[in-house]
Amino acid sequence: MNSDIEIIKGRLTRLFKRRPKTRYWLMLTNDTYDQTYNLFFYSQRANERLQSVPLHKLAHYDLADLEKLLKALRQDIKLTIEFVGFTGERWPASQKLIQRKRVPLE
Repeated sequence: MNSDIEIIKGRLTRLFKRRPKTRYWLMLTNDTYDQTYNLFFYSQRANERLQSVPLHKLAHYDLADLEKLLKALRQDIKLTIEFVGFTGERWPASQKLIQRKRVPLE
């Protein structure tokens, strides 16, 4: 798990440029077919196209471990995280809903 965090942080520092009028966020997808979680970095400048870069693929398919990883990641990285493919699922520790409604990508 620690190696996953270091890989994600290293890739984020290269991609996150802090440009003005640019929106940055992360998207975490639940790939139920391959039993993996995929993390993407999104950025969009004003009046320009959306850019998506795959950051990391988490092969360990356990929701409790994912919750711990995100908690550790959020301590250092203050970007918004969007969830896709988690409709109706709850975090094991807090029992909060992960994703309320389906998004058009599902």
